[in-house]
Amino acid sequence: MTKENRLAGQKSPYLRQHLHNPVEWHPWGEEAFDLARDTDRPIFLSIGYSTCHWCHVMERESFEDEEVARALNGSFVAVKVDREERPDVDRVYMAVCQMLTGRGGWPLTILMTPARRPFFAATYLPRESAGGRVGLLELLNRAAEVWRENRNEVEESAAAVAAALNRPAPGGDAVSLPADMPDRAFRELSDRYDPLHGGFGGAPKFPSAHNLLFLLRYWHVTGEERARTMACETLAAMRRGGIFDQLGHGFHRYSTDARWLLPHFEKMLYDQAMIAMASCEAYQAGGDEGHAAAARETFEYVLRDMTSPRGFFYSAEDADSEGREGRFYLWSAGELRDVLGADDAAYAGEIFRVRGEGNFHDEATGVLTGENVLHLGGAPPADGRFESVRRRLLEARDRRSRPFRDEKILADWNGLMVASLAVGARALGDHCYRAAAEGAAGAIWEEMVREDRLAHAWIDGEASREGYLDDYAFVAWGFLELYATAYDTRHLDRAVRLAQTMLRVFSRGAGGLGFSPGNGEAHIADFNDYHDGAYPSGNGVAALVLARLARLTGDPSWEARAGEILRGAGPGLAEHPSAHAMLCAAMLHLGEGASEVVVAGNEEDPVFRGMTVFLMNSYLPHCAVLVKTPRREGPSLDDLAPFTAMMSPSGGRATAWVCRGTRCGAPVHAVDDLAGLLGKST
Repeated sequence: MTKENRLAGQKSPYLRQHLHNPVEWHPWGEEAFDLARDTDRPIFLSIGYSTCHWCHVMERESFEDEEVARALNGSFVAVKVDREERPDVDRVYMAVCQMLTGRGGWPLTILMTPARRPFFAATYLPRESAGGRVGLLELLNRAAEVWRENRNEVEESAAAVAAALNRPAPGGDAVSLPADMPDRAFRELSDRYDPLHGGFGGAPKFPSAHNLLFLLRYWHVTGEERARTMACETLAAMRRGGIFDQLGHGFHRYSTDARWLLPHFEKMLYDQAMIAMASCEAYQAGGDEGHAAAARETFEYVLRDMTSPRGFFYSAEDADSEGREGRFYLWSAGELRDVLGADDAAYAGEIFRVRGEGNFHDEATGVLTGENVLHLGGAPPADGRFESVRRRLLEARDRRSRPFRDEKILADWNGLMVASLAVGARALGDHCYRAAAEGAAGAIWEEMVREDRLAHAWIDGEASREGYLDDYAFVAWGFLELYATAYDTRHLDRAVRLAQTMLRVFSRGAGGLGFSPGNGEAHIADFNDYHDGAYPSGNGVAALVLARLARLTGDPSWEARAGEILRGAGPGLAEHPSAHAMLCAAMLHLGEGASEVVVAGNEEDPVFRGMTVFLMNSYLPHCAVLVKTPRREGPSLDDLAPFTAMMSPSGGRATAWVCRGTRCGAPVHAVDDLAGLLGKST
């Protein structure tokens, strides 16, 4: 085995994958930067993650190759970064790549000066040049020559890139942000909607479930039926497609085609969380049992395959196994017959749309391999034969070599999963989801929070690296959803404490929140992220959390701070509202339709139980629910939400108030009356 490089001792699963490369990799840090300065060499920065298919390809082709290693080790200081462990590094250099090339992705390849100023950016590079595309070996040789012979030009170019990265967004008065941003976001999504296959735009297609959450909320506020239709049809199409694992459940990262058929096979925790949450809300909004089933199946996958003994949720599963992308998930017609026999194989082939020639193409040649991505033509058959066939195929598949699982624990992604399971517990009435959410939330609080400061990662039993904005915002969201499910004031108190720390640590004056802690590592650029990516932006979720806290606590300062974030988004939000779906969702929550409901009573009272069950089951995305009972552990609700202090059961009867703005209506004592005040029926 090749000797270990300087990644020895690193905990990141991705860095450990590169431990025995002949490339003399360094982790991100001053040791590497000092070496680059002392030896007058540029830095070769490679950013990826452990379950990234093209990262594996580039490693096999180039980073395990001795000739590439000699070129890198001789003329560069090679630095390897796990983008999930160091999202602060990734966001800066991904912005560089998008600025220079118009696109991004992983693996991310950056050449930069010892001062960390980039002068070249790309994503995956093959070892050899071909078809007009530069290969890594040619790039390294040319870059080394340019560095030696045209240093001034390189330095000037790098300085210009850094300056452009720090340039303020042009034009516009952030304070005058138009109120019609949600309307414009809806229209943009509507214009891009694919009526044949669901989703937005063409290939490749990403789930982007935050767009679906926004559309459902927009429908709830405006009654615009097309918004709900787009969300629900997209969810149904994804559930039928190859992007959904039809045997073991859970969603793959994205579809390479417009039909949701042929995926990149990674499974990311954040996709499971966001799609399951959207499915639950779609079920609440329309009552389609197909959405409920999709949510249950996704939760089943997470609780079975992605949950740690401590109660945390693992980060991801790989696309590759046995050296091939998707091998774990693909089936030939012959393999179906071997497992099921002729009759059931014919049945399975029809249900899962299996073709003898296959529907999966070889990555390099484009030739059909005879293997199939299983997918459905409609809803899964509701019969015992289908379930029997699915389980037999799953048992056979489990005997294959499983893809690698990244067991790194990330606070932000765990926060999303906590929120999703809490929503699922309410929408689907399954207490095991609440238990799983509370288990993970408790583990986060016990293992990753010290004096209200949150860590970003938990690896090998230890918390590491101070949390980023996404960590605080997403975990606070999880605690808010848990409070709405369990009505335990400890969850609300923890959300408040995290939000207070978030504002203290990430505020950069008026406007949005920075990504890294104010006392964190300085990078070549410091900018606030507002637009959503594969999952919602930290500022978008932070604005939503603050808006909800304003309703729950009655403290208008939370609402004021949410408004500052929205105004700080400024021209970017005004120019492309649909790229800021979570900020638009926060705007809806700050609108006139938002309300608060306070229910006071005894847990043994059937009317009280009926009120709380009604509130949990109903789709009320802009309604803050607070519950007062005589026997509650944890902080006092009167302290957390002082406006509830004088609210108590009237004459010992369960009592509910609906409040809007600064006024609360007359109390009611029946579930039907409460439903009527909220425009619902029981």
